[in-house]
Amino acid sequence: MPAIQAVGEGYDVFVVTDACGAVSKEAHDMAVRRMVDAGVTPINWMAVASEWQRDWARTETAGQLAGLLMDHAGASGVAFAWELQLLATRVPSND
Repeated sequence: MPAIQAVGEGYDVFVVTDACGAVSKEAHDMAVRRMVDAGVTPINWMAVASEWQRDWARTETAGQLAGLLMDHAGASGVAFAWELQLLATRVPSND
């Protein structure tokens, strides 16, 4: 309801669908559908993290995001690790 209310008040609202839940998969799916019908934009945690990072030139947080992706992003993390290996590059450090 807060997301739907915010849309009604003119805000651009996003819901991180894989970082929220309900008492069942069906309840979750129906809630997301209801929000989408009201104008809320669904997004996932990787998209949020990537938008916050913006690009790899932001070195103060690049290493943390790289580690997060490699540990928790499934195939995307594997692909990232593979690219680093191809380029003979290490994960950016925050040191």
